[in-house]
Amino acid sequence: MRHPSFMLANMLIGSATMVTCIVLQCVVVALLLFYLRNRGATRSLQASFWEAARLLTETMLILMLGNMMQVAVWACLFVHLGEFFDFPTAYYHSIVNFSTLGYGDLVMTEKRRLLGGLEAANGILMFGLSTSALYAVVQALSQRVLGQREPRLDAAQK
Repeated sequence: MRHPSFMLANMLIGSATMVTCIVLQCVVVALLLFYLRNRGATRSLQASFWEAARLLTETMLILMLGNMMQVAVWACLFVHLGEFFDFPTAYYHSIVNFSTLGYGDLVMTEKRRLLGGLEAANGILMFGLSTSALYAVVQALSQRVLGQREPRLDAAQK
Protein backbone atom coordinates (compact mmCIF):
# COMPACT_ATOMS: atom_id res chain seq x y z
CA MET A 1 0.00 0.00 0.00
CA ARG A 2 2.87 2.38 0.56
CA HIS A 3 4.20 1.83 -2.93
CA PRO A 4 5.48 5.07 -4.56
CA SER A 5 3.27 4.49 -7.60
CA PHE A 6 0.18 5.06 -5.41
CA MET A 7 1.60 8.38 -4.28
CA LEU A 8 2.34 9.43 -7.85
CA ALA A 9 -1.11 8.31 -9.01
CA ASN A 10 -2.76 10.23 -6.17
CA MET A 11 -0.71 13.33 -6.96
CA LEU A 12 -1.75 13.15 -10.61
CA ILE A 13 -5.42 12.48 -9.80
CA GLY A 14 -5.44 15.18 -7.13
CA SER A 15 -3.67 17.70 -9.34
CA ALA A 16 -6.11 17.10 -12.20
CA THR A 17 -9.03 17.53 -9.79
CA MET A 18 -7.50 20.72 -8.39
CA VAL A 19 -7.08 22.14 -11.89
CA THR A 20 -10.72 21.29 -12.63
CA CYS A 21 -11.80 23.08 -9.45
CA ILE A 22 -9.58 26.10 -10.12
CA VAL A 23 -11.04 26.48 -13.61
CA LEU A 24 -14.57 26.01 -12.24
CA GLN A 25 -14.17 28.69 -9.56
CA CYS A 26 -12.44 31.10 -11.94
CA VAL A 27 -15.35 30.71 -14.36
CA VAL A 28 -17.82 31.33 -11.51
CA VAL A 29 -15.94 34.46 -10.39
CA ALA A 30 -15.67 35.75 -13.97
CA LEU A 31 -19.38 35.16 -14.57
CA LEU A 32 -20.15 36.90 -11.28
CA LEU A 33 -18.09 39.94 -12.22
CA PHE A 34 -19.64 40.18 -15.70
CA TYR A 35 -23.11 39.75 -14.18
CA LEU A 36 -22.49 42.51 -11.65
CA ARG A 37 -20.95 44.81 -14.26
CA ASN A 38 -23.90 44.39 -16.62
CA ARG A 39 -26.37 44.78 -13.77
CA GLY A 40 -24.63 47.93 -12.58
CA ALA A 41 -24.61 49.49 -16.05
CA THR A 42 -28.31 50.29 -15.79
CA ARG A 43 -28.21 51.53 -12.19
CA SER A 44 -27.69 55.03 -10.91
CA LEU A 45 -24.47 55.81 -9.09
CA GLN A 46 -26.18 55.84 -5.69
CA ALA A 47 -27.33 52.39 -4.56
CA SER A 48 -30.15 51.95 -2.08
CA PHE A 49 -29.67 49.98 1.10
CA TRP A 50 -31.75 47.08 -0.26
CA GLU A 51 -29.95 47.09 -3.60
CA ALA A 52 -26.61 46.89 -1.80
CA ALA A 53 -27.89 44.07 0.42
CA ARG A 54 -29.24 42.23 -2.63
CA LEU A 55 -25.98 42.57 -4.55
CA LEU A 56 -23.94 41.31 -1.60
CA THR A 57 -26.35 38.42 -1.05
CA GLU A 58 -26.21 37.45 -4.72
CA THR A 59 -22.43 37.66 -4.67
CA MET A 60 -22.07 35.44 -1.61
CA LEU A 61 -24.58 32.89 -2.88
CA ILE A 62 -22.91 32.64 -6.28
CA LEU A 63 -19.46 32.25 -4.73
CA MET A 64 -20.68 29.60 -2.29
CA LEU A 65 -22.39 27.78 -5.14
CA GLY A 66 -19.04 27.64 -6.92
CA ASN A 67 -17.37 26.22 -3.81
CA MET A 68 -20.15 23.67 -3.28
CA MET A 69 -19.82 22.53 -6.89
CA GLN A 70 -16.12 21.93 -6.28
CA VAL A 71 -16.94 19.88 -3.17
CA ALA A 72 -19.24 17.80 -5.41
CA VAL A 73 -16.40 17.27 -7.90
CA TRP A 74 -14.20 15.87 -5.13
CA ALA A 75 -17.09 13.77 -3.76
CA CYS A 76 -17.70 12.26 -7.20
CA LEU A 77 -14.02 11.42 -7.41
CA PHE A 78 -14.12 9.67 -4.02
CA VAL A 79 -17.16 7.62 -5.04
CA HIS A 80 -15.53 6.77 -8.38
CA LEU A 81 -12.39 5.59 -6.59
CA GLY A 82 -14.48 3.43 -4.26
CA GLU A 83 -13.55 5.34 -1.12
CA PHE A 84 -17.23 5.88 -0.29
CA PHE A 85 -20.20 3.97 -1.60
CA ASP A 86 -22.78 6.75 -1.63
CA PHE A 87 -22.63 10.36 -2.71
CA PRO A 88 -24.02 11.94 0.51
CA THR A 89 -21.27 10.33 2.60
CA ALA A 90 -18.62 11.30 0.07
CA TYR A 91 -19.98 14.86 -0.06
CA TYR A 92 -19.90 15.15 3.74
CA HIS A 93 -16.32 13.89 3.83
CA SER A 94 -15.42 16.20 0.98
CA ILE A 95 -16.85 19.34 2.58
CA VAL A 96 -15.01 18.55 5.81
CA ASN A 97 -11.76 18.28 3.81
CA PHE A 98 -12.45 21.26 1.52
CA SER A 99 -13.22 23.55 4.45
CA THR A 100 -10.16 22.19 6.31
CA LEU A 101 -12.39 21.34 9.28
CA GLY A 102 -11.12 17.77 9.36
CA TYR A 103 -13.41 15.99 11.82
CA GLY A 104 -11.78 12.65 11.18
CA ASP A 105 -14.99 10.68 11.74
CA LEU A 106 -14.82 9.48 8.13
CA VAL A 107 -11.44 8.67 6.71
CA MET A 108 -10.21 7.39 3.40
CA THR A 109 -8.10 4.31 3.02
CA GLU A 110 -4.37 4.66 3.45
CA LYS A 111 -4.02 4.19 -0.30
CA ARG A 112 -5.98 7.41 -1.06
CA ARG A 113 -5.59 9.59 2.05
CA LEU A 114 -3.17 11.96 0.28
CA LEU A 115 -6.19 13.16 -1.72
CA GLY A 116 -7.72 14.59 1.47
CA GLY A 117 -4.75 16.88 1.96
CA LEU A 118 -4.82 17.95 -1.66
CA GLU A 119 -8.51 18.75 -1.37
CA ALA A 120 -7.85 20.82 1.76
CA ALA A 121 -5.12 22.78 -0.07
CA ASN A 122 -7.58 23.31 -2.93
CA GLY A 123 -10.26 24.50 -0.52
CA ILE A 124 -7.99 27.04 1.15
CA LEU A 125 -7.06 28.46 -2.23
CA MET A 126 -10.66 28.58 -3.46
CA PHE A 127 -12.07 30.15 -0.29
CA GLY A 128 -9.30 32.72 -0.60
CA LEU A 129 -10.34 33.45 -4.18
CA SER A 130 -13.97 33.74 -3.07
CA THR A 131 -13.00 36.10 -0.26
CA SER A 132 -11.00 38.32 -2.57
CA ALA A 133 -13.85 38.46 -5.09
CA LEU A 134 -16.29 39.35 -2.31
CA TYR A 135 -13.91 42.04 -1.08
CA ALA A 136 -13.70 43.53 -4.57
CA VAL A 137 -17.49 43.67 -4.79
CA VAL A 138 -17.79 45.24 -1.32
CA GLN A 139 -15.11 47.78 -2.20
CA ALA A 140 -16.79 48.71 -5.50
CA LEU A 141 -20.18 48.91 -3.84
CA SER A 142 -18.76 51.03 -1.02
CA GLN A 143 -17.31 53.45 -3.53
CA ARG A 144 -20.68 53.65 -5.31
CA VAL A 145 -22.67 54.16 -2.13
CA LEU A 146 -20.27 56.60 -0.53
CA GLY A 147 -19.44 58.39 -3.78
CA GLN A 148 -15.74 57.79 -3.22
CA ARG A 149 -13.20 57.12 -5.87
CA GLU A 150 -9.94 55.28 -5.77
CA PRO A 151 -7.20 57.81 -4.92
CA ARG A 152 -4.71 58.30 -7.70
CA LEU A 153 -1.02 58.08 -6.93
CA ASP A 154 -0.12 61.25 -8.83
CA ALA A 155 -2.81 63.27 -7.00
CA ALA A 156 -1.67 61.94 -3.61
CA GLN A 157 1.93 62.93 -4.31
CA LYS A 158 1.10 66.60 -5.09
